[in-house]
Amino acid sequence: MLVAEDEAIIGYDLCETVGEAGFAVEGPHTDMTSAMLACQKTRPAAAILDIQLDDGIVFPLAEKLMAEDIPVIFHSGIWSPEEMQEKFPQTQTLAKPCPPDRMIETVQKAVGNA
Repeated sequence: MLVAEDEAIIGYDLCETVGEAGFAVEGPHTDMTSAMLACQKTRPAAAILDIQLDDGIVFPLAEKLMAEDIPVIFHSGIWSPEEMQEKFPQTQTLAKPCPPDRMIETVQKAVGNA
């Protein structure tokens, strides 16, 4: 599970939540560059992506992952789930703050474990 989040507390919380649910976690990555390098080393089962990272909007990374059939879950405090559904209908978007149980449920659905 790739986690890309530029806010340290949120990033580590996401990693802990997903890790405690039994998923191997890579991250948190604060920028697209390090997240893309991590994907080149190990193909993630899915990705949780904040939309705005330290080096810009995450859409190029999201598009690369989707082209490789890797499920993408956007986690945003700015863009609404409706906006993201319109832009990327094959993804899911969770608004910040997201309760841990909802995050785990969404991740399980994304990777086909629910």
